[in-house]
Amino acid sequence: QLQLVESGGGLVQPGGSLRLTCVASPYTLEYYAIGWFRQAPGKEREAISCISGKDAVTNYGDSVKGRFTISKDNAKNTVYLHMDNLKPEDTGVYYCAGYWTYKSECRMTREDYDSWGQGTQVTVSS
Repeated sequence: QLQLVESGGGLVQPGGSLRLTCVASPYTLEYYAIGWFRQAPGKEREAISCISGKDAVTNYGDSVKGRFTISKDNAKNTVYLHMDNLKPEDTGVYYCAGYWTYKSECRMTREDYDSWGQGTQVTVSS
């Protein structure tokens, strides 16, 4: 099974930036779609963004469009989530997740993902 490890969370002021990292092993990401999910206290885990294994097709949730950017480095087997203009409502635990696919697409539904990291906390507060 794909193993995923997130890092890069922390405390940041509103308007600030953070970059989250998700390192995958032991398989290459060429045939895995990777998604980032966020879970705020007392709320459901929601999809933030995803990137396909093939062709790096990306999707974003409405709440982060224009502020977050997902990317990947196949040589490092790593996916990044660059977050700009952070808001207090972006606070939560951020998880990366993956599923195997040969398609140039990625899905924004939690049920499609069968490998999950342990999460990293992001707190946006002054």
